[in-house]
Amino acid sequence: MNQSVEPQIFGGAPAIARPVRPLLQAMWRGFCSRCPHCGEGKLFRAFVKPVDACAACGEEFHHQRADDLPAYLTIFVVGHVVVAGFMGVEASVDLPLWAHMAMWGPITILLSLLLLQPLKGATIGLQWAYYMHGFGGEADHI
Repeated sequence: MNQSVEPQIFGGAPAIARPVRPLLQAMWRGFCSRCPHCGEGKLFRAFVKPVDACAACGEEFHHQRADDLPAYLTIFVVGHVVVAGFMGVEASVDLPLWAHMAMWGPITILLSLLLLQPLKGATIGLQWAYYMHGFGGEADHI
């Protein structure tokens, strides 16, 4: 029995090779609210509204879609920090309920506001590094 030695292409034509983008560097730059491509331009024009394009290198961000991932990550991180802190304080000090509410409510709000923009920037950096949502110059296919 003679089998074919031709390469098989599943799902269509082979993809064009793209240069590898540094993932961790792009995410760190995004976390610091800088352009994932050059690290120079600002990534946000408002609290969580990205600029349309980088002022330094011209990389476009108008098509990015971070959706709910930054909010989910913020809830995940803040929830773990606050619950661990609450449990540690409760185990070591006997505070009344009003004191816990007065302490952990503002900490939760403050941590959430401090982490939301950096986590959205890191998400944009992740998308840029993996050529997601139009960062590769091709239209998204659904």
